Amino acid sequence: MKAHNIGIIMNGVTGRMGTNQHLLRSIAEIIKQGGVKIGAGEVITPDPVLVGRDENKLQKLCALTGISKSSTNLDEVLEDPHNIIYFDAQTTGRRADAVRKAVKKGKHIYCEKPIAVNTKEAMELYELCKHAGVKNGVVQDKLWLPGIVKLKRLIQQGFFGKILSVRGEFGYWVFEGDSIPAQRPSWNYRKEDDGGIIVDMLCHWRYVLDNVFGKVKAVSCLGATHIPERVDEQGNTYKCTADDAAYATFELENGIIAQFNSSWAVRVRRDDLLTLQVDGTKGSAVAGLRECYIQHYGNTPKPVWNPDIAQPINFFEGWSKVPEQEVYDNAFKVQWELFLKHVVKDEPFPWDLREGVKGVQLAEKGLESWSKRCWVTIPEL
Repeated sequence: MKAHNIGIIMNGVTGRMGTNQHLLRSIAEIIKQGGVKIGAGEVITPDPVLVGRDENKLQKLCALTGISKSSTNLDEVLEDPHNIIYFDAQTTGRRADAVRKAVKKGKHIYCEKPIAVNTKEAMELYELCKHAGVKNGVVQDKLWLPGIVKLKRLIQQGFFGKILSVRGEFGYWVFEGDSIPAQRPSWNYRKEDDGGIIVDMLCHWRYVLDNVFGKVKAVSCLGATHIPERVDEQGNTYKCTADDAAYATFELENGIIAQFNSSWAVRVRRDDLLTLQVDGTKGSAVAGLRECYIQHYGNTPKPVWNPDIAQPINFFEGWSKVPEQEVYDNAFKVQWELFLKHVVKDEPFPWDLREGVKGVQLAEKGLESWSKRCWVTIPEL
């Protein structure tokens, strides 16, 4: 068995996403399964070093995963030639400087989104990687969610006919932190710490729309800070200076209209935390994170508006569940495996930092739209 032992610097892994999705459900699971098989008798084995600012948290993660290496000194682990990949899951404001350091040391770059705090800085990081000749990628996990994969299959099969519109509902109630602890970090709600749901979620909607439905042409976005005060991790009340809800409409190049409501101040009465309804001339679908339900033209009921009687149609009965036709792994893990193959075997990986720049750009244009109260065109990068 030929094994490629790949040193990976995992910076910011003590945070919520870094711990749960990238360490526990991706890299640790890849190690448990014996690596990434890339052919008969050939495998890629991740050899991570966990990096963060809290030594105690790092030690706990090492004990939990069986990983032996950790450090609070990023410069030191960057000097080690064994570590050829630098991964960043820090808060957004810390990302650019760390990526620049890693590129100067010749490391391949893989990082969470947003990749930077603004489009200019994001493009500089992409150009830096390009000129240095290092491979680079951005996390675009929702493309491998089972519900999204099922939608893509339906589009490929021509199920919808001409797609007319996409309606996205995302969010849940994030507790304020006074009586019930908050389930998201406090920096998410402070603009000065690069928080805000527009910056966070429009990056996601950009790559979902671009890759599944069509390129984003223009945006109209209204943000809101519905909850004015919250309580932080130390029990201190703070003023929320960032948006906790965004109501956005996107015009796609192929004429599709997409509307996404994103909120951390909404209670869920739908199939999942994220649902996408796609309506076409021949059929419709509603997809969550994992499941997808469809209604063909021939199964579409013909309701008549009459508020004086109880609704005689049970609208849920006309939908069918898309069966499980494939095996679906964790979405973050799937993309990690693809990036490792890209680094080791030069397999195609189209989700480079330039794609990350597009996400930052859409968030920036969404904020501009909110500020100006107008539609904003998305220029080509």
